[in-house]
Amino acid sequence: MGKIIKWAILGAGNFAREHMGPAIHAASGAQLVALGTSSVQKAEPFQAFAPNLRVHATYDDVLADEDVDVVYIPLPNHLHIEWASRALRAGKHVLVEKPVGMTAAQIDPLIALRDETGLMCTEAYMIAHHPQWHRVREMLESGAIGTLRHVDGIFTYNNPDLANVRFDAAKGGGGLPDIGVYTIGSTRLVTGQDPVAITHADIDYIDGVDITARVSARFEGFTAHWVTSMNTHLTQSMTFLGSDGRIRVSAPFNAGSYGEAQVELIQSDGSIRVERWPQEAQYVNQVEAFSASVRDGVPYAWSLEDARATQAVIDAVYEAGPPR
Repeated sequence: MGKIIKWAILGAGNFAREHMGPAIHAASGAQLVALGTSSVQKAEPFQAFAPNLRVHATYDDVLADEDVDVVYIPLPNHLHIEWASRALRAGKHVLVEKPVGMTAAQIDPLIALRDETGLMCTEAYMIAHHPQWHRVREMLESGAIGTLRHVDGIFTYNNPDLANVRFDAAKGGGGLPDIGVYTIGSTRLVTGQDPVAITHADIDYIDGVDITARVSARFEGFTAHWVTSMNTHLTQSMTFLGSDGRIRVSAPFNAGSYGEAQVELIQSDGSIRVERWPQEAQYVNQVEAFSASVRDGVPYAWSLEDARATQAVIDAVYEAGPPR
């Protein structure tokens, strides 16, 4: 396997503690060696599974740690560009949480800095590393449902805590930045296309933050409709309707915690096939893929250019919708 890639995390928030910290620890070829937090209490859960973890009181101290190869950045959205840039300048590879920027234009300087440094920097878009999405793309490319006509996507959850950072417009809050990246991004991921037009954008706002968005788009040869919401019962589904069949992904985004990863293919001859991935850990896959890219130059499934393209769609949705 070669060199072990050593990881650090900036911040000790819930998502890093519950998902990415354990994923880095569990990943083959990776080791979690450092954490940036000034809170002893927040560091303790990380040290429970990584007892040799070095805890730095500041993020700058993490970037100065010479034993760190990769910095993972799960900070609030408005801090992503700043700290990803700082980490690149410090000589670290960077995996930054989605969305990378609050607008597509904000991502351009980060792409330029990535190219200037020659370091790996991309968005933590974990679904790109789940085999169910590789399978959907294969099905579409092979013509399993004929010609793709329409994509229907939904991702909703109910968060009643208006003090949560997702409801803070100044910090990049909103349903589209948080979960629209999945409905829109997964459509782009498996079709390889960007929409040619946003034909409808019905958005509900609270204090400048989109709570619910109902979006229609036209692509070359097919249409799409996406619903995202932060005040609606937890629901996830992606459906691809073709001239000769249908593909349905039942747990498209939080496979495992939402439900078993399943792809159902129904074809016009009446045949039904369901493929399942009950044990796949997409966060671990993501860490292993990033580490392999850093160590061996293995091609990576999701680039900053992909993140920028998805953000450009979100920017267009906001522009097409009502004023905030």
